[in-house]
Amino acid sequence: MSSASLSNSPSTSSGRAEETEFVVEEVEVHVEEDEADDAGKSVEEEEIFDECLEKYQAVQENCLEEMRLPLDVVDAVKQAWSQFVSTQSSRDAAGEAIYAALFDSAPTLQNLFMTPRSVMALRFMNGIVCIIMASHDPAALKMEVESIGFRHLERELTASRVAVFREAIVELLDMELPNGLTSKAKMGLQAILNYAGGAFIYIRQNYLARVKVIQRSWRIANNKGAVEEEDAKSAESEQQQQQPSNSRDFLQKSLEETVSGRAEGRKDSRRSDGSKNTSATELKVPTTFNEMFLFNAAVMGFSSSGSWMHNILEQFDGIVTNVANSYRLQEECDVLSLVLARHSGSIKLSEFKAVMLASLRSLVPKEWDSNHEVAWNWLWENVERMLRMQICKPQAFEAALERFVMSLDETLLLHLRKGIYQEFFSMAPSGQDYFKQSTTRLYFIADRIIEMTMEIFRNPRQMVEDISALGLRHVGYEVPSELFSPFVNAAVEVMSGMTKDETATSAFRWSLTLVSKILVRTQLEGSTIVMKAINTNQEKALRKAIAVSPRGQRALELLEIRVGTQTISPLYWALESGSLLSAKAMIHDLLTIRADRDNYYYGCDDLFRRHPKVVQKLCQESPTMLPHLMDGLLWRSRVAGQGKRRVNYYVKHLLQDEEGGFNQALEWLVELKDPKVISHPVVALFADILWSRLAIHYFLFGRLYFLFTLCVFAASQAILPHGDQPSTVQENVAVFALRCFIYLGSMCQLLVRQLKMLWRDVKTGAIERTWGVPLPEHLCAQELGNIALFWTLLLMCIQEPIFWCLSNMHGDFPGAGLFTSACPAGKEHSEAYAVFSCIAMLLYCALVLDLSIISMRISAFVLVCGSVMAEVGLFLMAAAFLIVSFALSISTLSQQAAAFQGFDHAAYSLFAMMLGLYPSDQLVDVQAYMGIMIVVSMFIIAVVIFLLNLLVAQLNQAYQIIFPDMQGYARLTRAGVVVSAVEQVSHSRWARFLQSLHLDERLEFNEGDVGLAGGIQVNEPSWAHPTTVDSIRRFGGSTATNMPWPEEDNLLTDEDRFDRLEKLMIKCNKSKNKKKRHMSGVSSGDVSKTSGSGGGSWSSNSSDSHDSSER
Repeated sequence: MSSASLSNSPSTSSGRAEETEFVVEEVEVHVEEDEADDAGKSVEEEEIFDECLEKYQAVQENCLEEMRLPLDVVDAVKQAWSQFVSTQSSRDAAGEAIYAALFDSAPTLQNLFMTPRSVMALRFMNGIVCIIMASHDPAALKMEVESIGFRHLERELTASRVAVFREAIVELLDMELPNGLTSKAKMGLQAILNYAGGAFIYIRQNYLARVKVIQRSWRIANNKGAVEEEDAKSAESEQQQQQPSNSRDFLQKSLEETVSGRAEGRKDSRRSDGSKNTSATELKVPTTFNEMFLFNAAVMGFSSSGSWMHNILEQFDGIVTNVANSYRLQEECDVLSLVLARHSGSIKLSEFKAVMLASLRSLVPKEWDSNHEVAWNWLWENVERMLRMQICKPQAFEAALERFVMSLDETLLLHLRKGIYQEFFSMAPSGQDYFKQSTTRLYFIADRIIEMTMEIFRNPRQMVEDISALGLRHVGYEVPSELFSPFVNAAVEVMSGMTKDETATSAFRWSLTLVSKILVRTQLEGSTIVMKAINTNQEKALRKAIAVSPRGQRALELLEIRVGTQTISPLYWALESGSLLSAKAMIHDLLTIRADRDNYYYGCDDLFRRHPKVVQKLCQESPTMLPHLMDGLLWRSRVAGQGKRRVNYYVKHLLQDEEGGFNQALEWLVELKDPKVISHPVVALFADILWSRLAIHYFLFGRLYFLFTLCVFAASQAILPHGDQPSTVQENVAVFALRCFIYLGSMCQLLVRQLKMLWRDVKTGAIERTWGVPLPEHLCAQELGNIALFWTLLLMCIQEPIFWCLSNMHGDFPGAGLFTSACPAGKEHSEAYAVFSCIAMLLYCALVLDLSIISMRISAFVLVCGSVMAEVGLFLMAAAFLIVSFALSISTLSQQAAAFQGFDHAAYSLFAMMLGLYPSDQLVDVQAYMGIMIVVSMFIIAVVIFLLNLLVAQLNQAYQIIFPDMQGYARLTRAGVVVSAVEQVSHSRWARFLQSLHLDERLEFNEGDVGLAGGIQVNEPSWAHPTTVDSIRRFGGSTATNMPWPEEDNLLTDEDRFDRLEKLMIKCNKSKNKKKRHMSGVSSGDVSKTSGSGGGSWSSNSSDSHDSSER
């Protein structure tokens, strides 16, 4: 809010500049400055500038007007500031230097600032940069100091304290710069700081009472009488921020219900007094401002104005809560003007004012007085003035801008894209360091900017949400906010050169300025010290940044940054941006248990409440972080008793989700297929609990039926039949019954299972491509064995001899009888049937190996056997190659033994030799043929001696490599079965299972030390994991939740100690140089004069401040 919008006096309103057009004013000022430099300044202008510079060598606390400084003085100040920042290692270091200089010069001022050092240093830096960067534009400078001044309403500012702050800054720059401050830079910097300090005092004196009245009465009107409690106040503020998000439909419905309720009440009152009393009793009494506003709007007959009143009502909370933030208030009014511009009917803002005041009088009856009337009228008059200035412009702006954009062809659009970046890089060369993407990416950004300038007219509220989210992402990009203004200037400059339509140019300027303001605001509000530390990707920086956070808010500052309705997670940003060291430090800090005398602090609940899918995120972005996460969910006692050690596994959020259902964490870990993570003690514990208490029952029920069908199949194929011996009628009947059961109970069951799975995959779109062929997902897994078994059984059913003999059971052939298979037709199909039966038996036995997961040791052995089969395959491939090679070579010899005549006989004989099955008596015949004997000897050396021993060595080495992970792979197999089985568990049984774990009961750490809930406690052997240091960080001192944790000495590294020593030496050296320069007086030219005068001023002001504070 500009000073004109805060003051009703004509003198201040004449100098008011519209905030939303700060870009064009800045361009015009630069143009005027260039022309003035070319033509020369008049004597009168120089006298005015000199008079202004001389005036603000002291603090002016009785007025607030625009300050115009000579351009050479402003340039000198900016150059000196840039040199100061460049002398520091970073912007944060510059802020730390300002903080140290201020509080070293005036320790009594520390009582005014309760914010942690690093946060306060960042605020000092941002505030001073904004003021100095706007010093060339009087209107923008005034707007900036007003915005900062309203944020200092609670600070007791005086002229002496401003002088202390000013001299500390001037002295710091004079000391840090190689040649000190020039006279122009020093006078200009003093004038700027005096102007800002005087503005802060003026704003506090004139507007503090009004702002407090508005804020308090607004809280009372919305928090249902609980304004006395400070904790409830902050919670209510969060609730109020959510109130404007209510949809128009809801508000319209409420209004209609209120109107209809009144009409019905009147109708009932005409009938009888009794019904009148009843309806009055049933009428809901409004308790919040929105409800009271709707009620009064209906009472006062403004229901026809509901549409535009709803729009203002939705935005009104943002307007009131930002009454002390002029930039944000102007932004809210600009957005509201865009919304109201889309209303087709007439808008009478005076009607809203009447309903608003009536509602406030009803909700604040005890405290409402003339001060409230003046304050709320003052607020609405300023809001109404800003709305009237803009409410008629958006429609013309939108049409003109749309005409311009639609007139751009590909050539002109390319020119606009290139021109924006060329002009921007010429205005701000440092911007090239942040636009590192390819040209196509930069063109895409330019196109999105143009789209946003148009879309904000069409859908303003949604665009504000989208732009706010984009601004939060810019926090992670670490783009300086000073670059937004040159970018806007560059875009407007290029666009104005492509059209003669002034309306289109103004529309583009206004909309792009609004977009940039929202971006800058969200970026500044979201630029916390945690986000800055993440961008460095250093654990030390992250620990230092979070160390100043209150212990009660420490976890939330690592998990959420909220700006309006938009949020961003620092943890997720660290993972997505590749700052894994910072992410590791954040996870470690969140899952470290800290304790004072009153409470335990553990970020596990906050982590999973804010990010329920954090396990999935880590699996996708950084699987290496999973062991650190799991380590944080485990606590081991340092004390052992009776050979046992207490261990707490905090697995509540791995077992259940927010609604109490089965958490998908185990499923995500199975999909990761990492044997080491699945073998972590925390994962192994909760997976074993799920297996032993739930999954094993469903697993055994399904597998026992399969095992039964295997026994039936074995009995029908291998046990009851007697080969060539004739079977009795009873045996035939038994075999027929068993085989019918196989075909109906096993084959059909497999068919139904496959059809269900196929339908599910098709319905959910779970289709995978294998060699370009689309296949359902279940065909690419273990179901291949079941599918092969189904088709084998189907072929057996087709070739079943009993079925072929049903029409000829009592014919004239041996073995005739009921259900015989010895008929001629049956014998024709018996050979093929026997082959399929053999394959089916092997498949049954292979599939029954799934039962091995009951024992981890057996399952690991089965997996080892399967893993080393690749080595056996290589051996067989090499042996086949050698057999073919040597068989071909033997076939070319002129002398041929009986067993080696032809390629086929030679290959068969060599294969028998490799397996040791070649008859020894036939070797005598081979000795008669020297050529064959030599080749056979070479074959035996190559295969039997070399390849077989090499196979043994390969199997040994492969076993040693694979076996350490086999337990993990076995657990992966079991975990997959657990996930499938738990999905079949009913809700009631799952609820009983969770209840049996008692996860809501607090667990003891040591005897009598009741700690945290959400875990399972077990006792492990004391020798299993020796623990010599307690993992719980315990602290004495104050137990207030708003206090940060004391600094931990054991976390300080040698590098940290050296840094402290270096800072101490630098500080001593600066103090020594400062004393020498102060004693040297004015004997060394301008630099010494400036330093000497600054020192004297500082001394006097510092002593004045000290005396004042003592008084």
